[in-house]
Amino acid sequence: MVKSGVDAWQRQDYAGAVRQWETAAAKGDADAEFNLGQAYRLGKGVPQDMAKAEFYFGRAARKGHPQAGDNYGIVLFQSGRQTEALPWLNTAADRGEPRAMYILGIAAFNGDYVGKDWVRAYALMTRAAASGLPQATSSLATMDTVIPLEQRQMGISLAGDLERKAEQARSVQLAASDLGAKAPPVQTPANAAPRPLPTISVPASTVAAAPPPPAPPRPATPRPATPRPAPPPPAQHTPPTVRATGNWRIQLGAFSQRGNADALWSRVKARPGLAGHPRIDIPSGGVTRLLAGGYGGQADAERACDGLKAGGIACLVIKP
Repeated sequence: MVKSGVDAWQRQDYAGAVRQWETAAAKGDADAEFNLGQAYRLGKGVPQDMAKAEFYFGRAARKGHPQAGDNYGIVLFQSGRQTEALPWLNTAADRGEPRAMYILGIAAFNGDYVGKDWVRAYALMTRAAASGLPQATSSLATMDTVIPLEQRQMGISLAGDLERKAEQARSVQLAASDLGAKAPPVQTPANAAPRPLPTISVPASTVAAAPPPPAPPRPATPRPATPRPAPPPPAQHTPPTVRATGNWRIQLGAFSQRGNADALWSRVKARPGLAGHPRIDIPSGGVTRLLAGGYGGQADAERACDGLKAGGIACLVIKP
C-alpha cells in the first residue's frame, strides 16, 4: 500500500495517495505515517495541517524511521519547542542531516538552547554548507567575518571528525537494514521541499553587507524568532599570526588556464587551513599546479586538507 501510494503521488493523485497511506498507517506502517506527515505538511491531498504532520512524524520517528525523526525535530523546533526538539536534531545531525546541522550551528553560535560554542558552530555550518544548503553557505560567510581564525581552524578540524562519525553512523544503519533489523525502508513522496529555516545575521556595525532581501511570507504555523548572534568581544577580531615555514604542501588543483587557478585561490585563500600559507604555482607540461605551502609536517598538512575537504574543497597532501 505504501508503494502504491507513492505511485499515485507521482501521478499527482495526492488524494489517492493519502487514502493508501491512511490504510497502511492504521496498521502501524512507519513509512505510511511518515508520508502522511509529508502530505499534511505540504497540504497535498489533504488540507495543510502542521499539527497532524507533527503527529504522524512523531509516530514514525518513535518507531525508528530516520527521515521522520529528522522532520519531527525540525517541526518541533519551528513550533517553539526547542528543548524537546534538540535530541531529535542531534541524532539527525550525527547522521549528517543538513537542516539539523544548520539549526544546531546557529544555536551554538548564539548560545541559544545550548552553550555558546563557536568552534562547534563553525564545524556544523561548514558541513551543512558542503551539502549544498543555501542558507548554510550564506551563514558560513557571515561566520567567516566574525569568528576568529584560530577558532575557525579548530572548527574545520572538528568538521572532518564529525563527517567521519556520520559515515560510520550511516554504515551501521545500512548494515542493520541488511541484517533485517527494524529499520523501515523509506518511501518518500515527491515535492517534499523543506520549510524555510531561520537565517543568521549580525549587527551592521560588525559586518558591512548589502541590504537583506525581503523576508518571505510567514507561515500559518508559529515559529521561533530568528536567532541573532550577539556581537563578539572586540578583542577576538584579531586573528593569530600563522607561521608558514615548513616544507609540506597541499595541492589544490591543476589548471590549463591561469585565470582559473587565480579564481580558486581568491576563493579559498582565507579559509582556515590555508590562511597565512603562501601560494605556490608549479608549471607542469601544459598546466599549472596550484599549491599552498609552509606546513610544518605531514600531520599539519593532512589536518588542513581534511578540513578543506569537509568544506567541499578538493586537495592533496604533497611530500617535501
